[in-house]
Amino acid sequence: MADLTTTVDGRTLKLTNLGKVLYPSGFTKGEVIDYYRAIAPVLLPHLDGRPVTRVRFPNGTSEKGFFEKNAPAGAPDWLRVLHTTGADGELDYPLIDGLPALIYMANLAALELHAHQWKVGARTRNVTVDQNLPVDQLVIDLDPGEGVTMPLIATAALLIAGELGAAGLTSVAKTSGGKGIQVYSPLTRTPAGRVLDWARALGERLVAEHPALFVTVIAKQARAGKILIDVNQNLPGRTTVAPYSLRARDEPTASTPLNWDEVEAAAEGAPLRFTGADALARVDSHGDLFSLMLGRRRGTLG
Repeated sequence: MADLTTTVDGRTLKLTNLGKVLYPSGFTKGEVIDYYRAIAPVLLPHLDGRPVTRVRFPNGTSEKGFFEKNAPAGAPDWLRVLHTTGADGELDYPLIDGLPALIYMANLAALELHAHQWKVGARTRNVTVDQNLPVDQLVIDLDPGEGVTMPLIATAALLIAGELGAAGLTSVAKTSGGKGIQVYSPLTRTPAGRVLDWARALGERLVAEHPALFVTVIAKQARAGKILIDVNQNLPGRTTVAPYSLRARDEPTASTPLNWDEVEAAAEGAPLRFTGADALARVDSHGDLFSLMLGRRRGTLG
């Protein structure tokens, strides 16, 4: 099937080139759309109110994709847009606030969805992105350097969770969909600058205490054999791949929420790599393992 016109929750969408292969494994654009339609019940709550940067691969993951922050040219008038002003200038981010918007983006080969650590209300149309912007989640992105394997990354994630717990914060983990693990904590609304300072202090302390394990230096040569604690994901202008988002690899892997027993098992050598199909099966079996981030129990930074 090449093209299809369909109605999604009252919105008419034209879906094009559905048979086009977007992953070397043979996964097609139609299958990408089917995945996002199926995962929507657990994905959309995590995107609600959060501006989304997309990484689009119109020619498939074998070719270079591109980041897109602004709403696409020719976007339908029903697509909600948030105007932001900040260090990146003026931007008009789309908000993926329902199934029609999600399917619309999937049809544009927006394989990866990256969300901010802050969100806006239903009536908000303009935001200034600066250090005073309130954020409602903390993220510690563990990015492995060359030679680092999953057991060490999982061990680092457990250590981070322990540190967050000692600070009175609850936490949940997910795979990056690539080689890393990301640890999140839900927060009461806190200025972005304060969250960033707190995360940087944690990162610096962990590097001092575990210099053979962690670095906070982004340069690749400094990361060999170590794990980058990327606290800069807490900058108000930064985004992190959303839970359940596909990633642009050879296969359609997904950023997949985990339980801590799985992280402990991974520290002993169990694999942590999940495709979109795996993510869907896990939701059927376990529900949304990232639901902690949607709850009312939110921590405060001391």
